Amino acid sequence: MINFRANNRNHRKIVVIDGEVGYIGGFNIGDEYLGLSKKFGYWRDTHARIKGNAVDALQLRFIMDWNSQSKREHLKLKPAYFPVKDEEGDVSIQIASSGPDDTWHEIEFGYTKMINSARNSIYMQSPYFIPDNSYINAIKMAANSGVDVHLMIPDMPDHPFVYWATYYHAAELLDAGVKIYTYNNGFIHSKVMVIDDEVASVGSANMDFRSFELNFEVNAFMYNKDIAVELRKAFEHDVTLSTQLTKSRYAERSNWIKLKEGFSKLITPIL
Repeated sequence: MINFRANNRNHRKIVVIDGEVGYIGGFNIGDEYLGLSKKFGYWRDTHARIKGNAVDALQLRFIMDWNSQSKREHLKLKPAYFPVKDEEGDVSIQIASSGPDDTWHEIEFGYTKMINSARNSIYMQSPYFIPDNSYINAIKMAANSGVDVHLMIPDMPDHPFVYWATYYHAAELLDAGVKIYTYNNGFIHSKVMVIDDEVASVGSANMDFRSFELNFEVNAFMYNKDIAVELRKAFEHDVTLSTQLTKSRYAERSNWIKLKEGFSKLITPIL
């Protein structure tokens, strides 16, 4: 389906409990996210549980979002919402927000900076992969420079036109040597990037034009080897439940699929 109403929507997923614990990632609230949808079956997503001072940034983001929409009672920046933390963590975290109200696309630029800084490996998961040419070219340059690049997308559509546009844009990377996987064990909704087993991002932003410029999104950029390795290992496990999209496999697609790809590419600006 084409969603003509989705511009400028709040796509963030934030939970903050007592100002002490925060959650950020890809999970929405609904039966399909619990794996209860017959259409999608198992729902593969990634969410992060955060403690420490980074929770304050999530709390502030929620309050700002609430106050931007509330017509009656605004939330005040009360000390109770930002309690002094008992202990500091050992993970450096940046909470990045972006939206159509800001010309500085923090999450898109953060993703691109991560790609450009990669020296050894890049692992990416996104259910929707419809970025602009600069993003595509950054990935191609990394792959052509010898970086081991992996991208995982769904094997089933939740929005058909979006799916075929994603399939087309992912396949565009094959000639650069990027390894593309289609996830078979249900629907993959995870938005993750891992660079060199050192830096990782988990959040709500897909790797597409809508998340980069038209939605309000929030991601956590984490600078910690243990977390990066854990997320990379999760990706590698997902690979065992996926099929690799090779150049030969892509070349064998039917004319009907080519037609769907071509039409989806034409309407990319409104997907």
